Amino acid sequence: MPGFQILGQDVQRLLVDLAEGERVYAEGGHLIWKSSTVKMTARARGGLLASLERALTGASFFVLELEGPGRALFSGYAPGSVVEVRLGEGDSILAEHRSFLVAEDSVKYDAKLVGLGFGWLGGEGLLMARFAGPGRVFLHSSGQAEVIELRDGESIDVEAGHVLAMDSTVRARVSFTGLRSALFGGEGIWMAHLEGPGRVWVRSISRQQMIMGLMPEIAQVVRSA
Repeated sequence: MPGFQILGQDVQRLLVDLAEGERVYAEGGHLIWKSSTVKMTARARGGLLASLERALTGASFFVLELEGPGRALFSGYAPGSVVEVRLGEGDSILAEHRSFLVAEDSVKYDAKLVGLGFGWLGGEGLLMARFAGPGRVFLHSSGQAEVIELRDGESIDVEAGHVLAMDSTVRARVSFTGLRSALFGGEGIWMAHLEGPGRVWVRSISRQQMIMGLMPEIAQVVRSA
């Protein structure tokens, strides 16, 4: 069984140890380095249909398959934390499509439509990635991630860009908070209504917040160019 170690504090990375013949797969662009003994191949995992579904989410058509022996290190696109999700046989989660880092070879990876507007209206893509067990999946969260356990019938409202992942048993829909809130609230225009049972992973910093935080610096660079 592959070994996984989460390194760092505010900028976390994932170190993977592979014995002879052990395999994992990862989203392209997250690999930092690997042992020269690790074989790496780009594959259309799950066949043509699953690959097309992933491409619709904004993820890569191909994934990287790595086979040991050796080690490999992965990171996200921005400072944040690595989240481990353990899936049993028959378990599955839906995840924000750009959050995927690495999964064990036994995990199935495709995409799923989560209701009109979910994610897309929050700036994160109409489709979400779906991972089905058994096995371990590692996601990257901008900022920190919090797990919320919802009982059957219990619900929460989350600003859509802060939704990292959820169990497939969680029901989701998106609502608009209203023009007044849009004009004066600044944030929280699109809210995801999530109803249990199941787990919800919420990230402390959305991609929109990171972009808005960088806008003054970007504008200054453009003006000085």
